Amino acid sequence: MIVPDLENLKHVTRRKFFQQCGTGMGALALSSLLNEKLFAAPAQAAAGTVPLATHFAPKAKNIIYLFQSGGPSHLDLFDYKPELIKRNGQKMPDEILKNIRLAQIGKDAALLGTNYKFQQYGKSGVWLSELLPQLATIVDDVAFVQGFHSEAFNHDPATLFMNTGAQLSGRPSMGSWFSYGLGSENKDLPAFVVMTTGVGQPLTNNSWGSGFLPTVHQGVQLRSQGDPVLFVSNPEGMGAERRRQSLDAVRDLNQMQFDVLRDPEIATRIAAYELAYKMQTSVPDVMDISKEPASMHEAYATTPGRASFANNCLLARRLVERGVRFVQLYHRGWDHHGGPDGNLVFDLKKRCLETDQPTVALIKDLKERGLLDETLVIWGGEFGRTPMMQGNLKPDQLGRDHHPHGYTVWLAGGGIKPGIVHGKTDDFGFYATEDKVHVHDLHATILHLFGLNHTKLTYRFQGRDFRLTDVHGEVVKPLLA
Repeated sequence: MIVPDLENLKHVTRRKFFQQCGTGMGALALSSLLNEKLFAAPAQAAAGTVPLATHFAPKAKNIIYLFQSGGPSHLDLFDYKPELIKRNGQKMPDEILKNIRLAQIGKDAALLGTNYKFQQYGKSGVWLSELLPQLATIVDDVAFVQGFHSEAFNHDPATLFMNTGAQLSGRPSMGSWFSYGLGSENKDLPAFVVMTTGVGQPLTNNSWGSGFLPTVHQGVQLRSQGDPVLFVSNPEGMGAERRRQSLDAVRDLNQMQFDVLRDPEIATRIAAYELAYKMQTSVPDVMDISKEPASMHEAYATTPGRASFANNCLLARRLVERGVRFVQLYHRGWDHHGGPDGNLVFDLKKRCLETDQPTVALIKDLKERGLLDETLVIWGGEFGRTPMMQGNLKPDQLGRDHHPHGYTVWLAGGGIKPGIVHGKTDDFGFYATEDKVHVHDLHATILHLFGLNHTKLTYRFQGRDFRLTDVHGEVVKPLLA
């Protein structure tokens, strides 16, 4: 007779118990159903806290992703369409709208040519709107992807698709995949940092969550106003020495539990407590932009003490300088359907004023410091806007609907070929028609720049090897320097 170890049984999880109980064929069946390979893969305690080897030599080390939430109008910013202007007020040809679903407008909506002046800039001759005068000064450092397309035309699934490669929640975000695949080069700061500004379409933390990856890889949200990280500061009345003693005791208890269960989430909890302790010193220091010279504040148009996209751009540079792998800035307010909540006249101009100068200041600052070659900067939203009008022709009522079939994103630095325009949409800016780039192609290309083969960066969950690019995606070689 086998005498059970009652002390260890107290620590056995329900799944472990069912895996180890039963006899005969029933036990075999139950064991197969509860096979560890059907669940999340284990993670080492140090996962996400040390740099990891790549599949091949990388060209980039850090990412700054400037996510413009709401869907900027490519037709009023990047994609100059004389034919659309010529046919302003007419109906879109029926053959273009065949088998197409639109989010909020009918197929009889009138075409809307842009009211903004466009001009060509740089050696690439890229057309840019008058709303982006600062971007016009650095076009030879930028690769514009004008044949970009997605699959979702509503905000939440489209935002998830851009950030996780899937339209349903539960998948790891791009920053989490980078943390998982590359680890961290800074032991005092997270590998993946998120900051948000603006108003409008709400964002959920699914866009920077770790999904089924260990939670050590999820994005840490920082704030440029108030406490940089919620709940990291010591409670009132607790000094640094007592805090350290408390954390040591919690660590020891967690380690005892981990030694028995080998649960990766316990390892994550241990790492999270330690990182939080270190962040009490490291985060306030990196977030204090008042230390920057006046010339930097003028260049970025920052306002210390206030939450703004400009402040976050400057913070992004400070974070990558300190080895933060993935910095993602979300700026809301680009959902311009027409009306008081968002239009193509007043609100589009506001968003451009808020973002154009600090975005370009960030590129120039990185370049001057020798960081642009190793830092990939991405600019874009979850989709573009329709060539057809939504609302009416009054300045405060003019808008466009959601549009995923062809729009523009741009990239700079980090191994990207500068000064090019890749891809093209049709004469109406509706479909991507030449050198098309899908969301998964973009993800595959970004991973490639960091020395990662997108087909090999996988994680086994529920019996399947998942990846950021799902089941397809190709590296866009013309974008590579």
